[in-house]
Amino acid sequence: MTNPGSDSQPESDPTRVTNQPSLTTSTGRIWLVVGGLFALIAAVMLFALMPFAPHGLAAVALVVVVLLYVAMVITQLLTRRGRPRLGILAALMILMAVVSLGSVLVLAATQTTV
Repeated sequence: MTNPGSDSQPESDPTRVTNQPSLTTSTGRIWLVVGGLFALIAAVMLFALMPFAPHGLAAVALVVVVLLYVAMVITQLLTRRGRPRLGILAALMILMAVVSLGSVLVLAATQTTV
């Protein structure tokens, strides 16, 4: 802890989530590998859900997941190595999860027996 009047930087806490190596020093390849695996699993799941109502939701979600993965690859290729790139890759992966989970929840909620 620093004194209020001191000019020194506070010590880095290695246990903070924002100080983890995957968000600070990684090349980003691990994000592409994990993102690719996640996109593949989500794509298979969404493809299997295509026949269910509301029709087209699973297909749209599938396209969005694939586009988000493509955005991850483009980010890896076009941005400089460092924390901003890793943050973007993490955010895109979170968006893939949100889209997949959201569409599955909507599809499940609309499957009612009358």
